[in-house]
Amino acid sequence: MRHLLLAAVAALALGACGQQTNEAPIAPPAVVEMSPDAANIVAAVADARRPAADRERDANRRPAEMLAFAQIEPGDRVADIFPGGGYFTRLFAVAVGDEGRVYPTIRPDGVAGEYETPVLAVAAEYPNAIMARTPYDALAYPEPLDVVFTAQNYHDMALTAYALGDRAAMNAAAFAALKPGGLYVIVDHSAVDGSPVATDAETTTHRIDQATVRREVEAAGFVFDGESDVLRNPADARTTSVFDPAIRGRTDQFVMRFRKPE
Repeated sequence: MRHLLLAAVAALALGACGQQTNEAPIAPPAVVEMSPDAANIVAAVADARRPAADRERDANRRPAEMLAFAQIEPGDRVADIFPGGGYFTRLFAVAVGDEGRVYPTIRPDGVAGEYETPVLAVAAEYPNAIMARTPYDALAYPEPLDVVFTAQNYHDMALTAYALGDRAAMNAAAFAALKPGGLYVIVDHSAVDGSPVATDAETTTHRIDQATVRREVEAAGFVFDGESDVLRNPADARTTSVFDPAIRGRTDQFVMRFRKPE
């Protein structure tokens, strides 16, 4: 639906330009953002199957705003990359409805154990959640996707001891997996601007520079489509580990959305 609406608006704008040859060109229409109060999003957050631990994290993770920013609509096909305990998998499964599909994505061997395999039980609770067992840098799905989403994981791709795969290859695979006009949404812990990408798992703060992520994703062919400041925390100096009790769960985080060109 989002693609039909955008196409219609664009066609109208082009038509108007053609009728006003003596006037300045009309600017492209702005993207219309979804509301966190959309019925499918409200239903997702209110889902009775969500455990208490997830609900307790809502104040910091802002699920309604995240789903709205990712433009999750009924009928969508959504990939949830490295979904951990399935926090967003549950939300997506309800938000896309019975006609939609969610693909919680972990590697075939799931060697990260407690960080990858808990989502298997979560997916079993939702008939429209279909496990995808695929390398992160060679993502593969049985159908084209509307949204590829990953939260708090992009920085881990760089850690050599984790051997999660190549970031550039993952971005290229996400691009290939999406429909034209599809969205790639990345949420991660902010590092100090200009910081080099950490590769040592022993010393990392589990953060990454936002500008680096944007540059890498755009190199795969994506177009930057916007960002949200809903997870920003100016009180976080962005220098300590995200697991530091003084800041855990309240880190400064960037939220970016990229679009695959039509």
